[in-house]
Amino acid sequence: MRVIYLDNAASTWPKPPEVKERMAEAIENFAANPGRGGHALAMKASKAVFRTRVELARLFGIQNPNDLFFYMNATQALNQAIKGLLQEGDHVVTSSIEHNSVRRPLEYMARTKNVEITYVEPREDQLYDPEDFEKAMKPNTRLVAVSHASNLTGVILPIAQIGEIAKKFQALFLVDASQTAGVLPIHVQEMKIDMLAFPGHKGLYGPQGTGGLYVQPDVDLEPLIHGGTGSQSEAIEQPTTRPDRYESGTVNTAGLAGLHAGVSFVLEKGVDHIHAHEWKLTKQTLAGLHQIEGVEVYGPGIEVERVGVISFNIAGADAAEVSFILDQQYGIATRAGYHCTPLGHRTAGTEQRGAVRASYGVYNTEQDVEALLNAVREIASAFQSS
Repeated sequence: MRVIYLDNAASTWPKPPEVKERMAEAIENFAANPGRGGHALAMKASKAVFRTRVELARLFGIQNPNDLFFYMNATQALNQAIKGLLQEGDHVVTSSIEHNSVRRPLEYMARTKNVEITYVEPREDQLYDPEDFEKAMKPNTRLVAVSHASNLTGVILPIAQIGEIAKKFQALFLVDASQTAGVLPIHVQEMKIDMLAFPGHKGLYGPQGTGGLYVQPDVDLEPLIHGGTGSQSEAIEQPTTRPDRYESGTVNTAGLAGLHAGVSFVLEKGVDHIHAHEWKLTKQTLAGLHQIEGVEVYGPGIEVERVGVISFNIAGADAAEVSFILDQQYGIATRAGYHCTPLGHRTAGTEQRGAVRASYGVYNTEQDVEALLNAVREIASAFQSS
C-alpha cells in the first residue's frame, strides 16, 4: 500500500533528492570539523556551512549571514532567544495559539525571573487583530513573541503589523516561523523582525537536526551554551564575534549541507508557488470535510487563507483512533492528539479531546486529498451507524 503522507507540519517528507545527495557528499568528501582547522577538508566543511547561511539569508532578507546561528531545531533557537533576552520584571506579549516551544520557555522565565506574560486572544472568527496586541503593550514590554502560523488550525497571524506595533513601543519582536519558513514570504527587515526562529526539517525540506535563529545585529543575547567555538580559544569568556558566540560545539555539517539543498529547492520553486499549491489542496480538503456528516473542522472558514494545516474530529470517535484507522486501513499518515499546543487547543475548543491533523507539502496532490476525504467519509459513516 502506498503511503499518503499528510504530516508535513511535523516534518516534510519526502525530501528533494538533492538533500540526500548533498549530505552523502559531505560525509564522503569533507566530513572534517568546520572552523576547527586550517587544512583543506576543514575549510571545505566551513565553506559548506557558510553557503547554507548565505542561502538562508537570501530567503529571509537577512543582510549579514553571520547574524544567523544554527541549532538542532526551532525549539533550541526559541529557547536561546527567550532565555537569552528576558530579565527580571520584563513583560512579554504573545498569542493564545503558541506551541510549547514558545509557551514553556516563557512560563519558565515567569517562574524564575518574575517575567509577566500577556496572552492575546483571537476575535470571534479565530483571527488575530493587531489592535489587540497594541492594547496589550505596557511600559515594561521587552518582547513580543508570536508564531507566524498555528500548527493546529493553520491560521496566519499579521506579523508585519505586529512588528510595527513592537517597534512603536520599543519592544523586540520574535517570530516562530516553524510553520511558515519556506511556505510564506518572510523578510526580516520589512516585517520589523528582530529575531526569527525556524526549523530546517519542515518547509525548508532539509533534514531533521537542523534549524536556526536570526538575531538582528543590535540585539545581544546571553548565550545559553558556552564552550569551544574554534575562535578566540585563548579567552576565558565566550567570544563576542558572530556566529561563534552562539554556536558552541561542532555544528551538524552534513545536515546543514542537506539544508542548503532544501533551501535551494524552495528558492527555485518559489515560496509563493509552494503556498499557492498547499492552499489549493487545503481549500479542496475543507470543502470536502464540511460536506461529511459528523465531521467538525477547526479554524477560520474556507474563505480565509491559511497554511496547509487542517484539524478535525469525527463525532463519537477518538482522534487517536481515527488517525490509527487512517494509517492502518488506508495508508494515510496524519497526526492526532494535542500537537504540543495546549494553548491552541484551548483557543479552538478542543482542549478535552485533541484533534486529527492533516498537513500538506509540496509533493502532495489532489488525489491525496480525495483519498483522505473518501477515508474520512467511510470512517464517519461507520461511527454513526455503530
